[in-house]
Amino acid sequence: MEKLPAVADLMKRHGVSRGVVLRAFEVLRREGLAEPVPGGRWRVVRAGEEIDRRPLHERIADLVTVDGLKAGDEFHSAPVLAERFGVSRPTVTKALDKLEAAGVLASAGQGRVRTVRTVPNRKGRS
Repeated sequence: MEKLPAVADLMKRHGVSRGVVLRAFEVLRREGLAEPVPGGRWRVVRAGEEIDRRPLHERIADLVTVDGLKAGDEFHSAPVLAERFGVSRPTVTKALDKLEAAGVLASAGQGRVRTVRTVPNRKGRS
């Protein structure tokens, strides 16, 4: 994912108002060249690129079946998942906490390896 410069950076670099930059981003969005991402940033959309827009915790839960993990197996660490999905470690930690609350993962405490508790049911997912 290639992020575009922040609105403030573009305003300063080109001496234009926030509205001008936002209108330019909107033109890029309509033409399918860019899209907003969480955090108020924008990213380049590559031709033919497929993007999974499901919540992060659902995409992480899919790794249990994709990677062929079974109950009791060690799950990926937060830094590994952060790099794999291109998000920050705190974002991954929140998603992992949701999976623990749902009973998909088990944690032995801070600094310990998470394990798979159950294989998530893929039925009913979009």
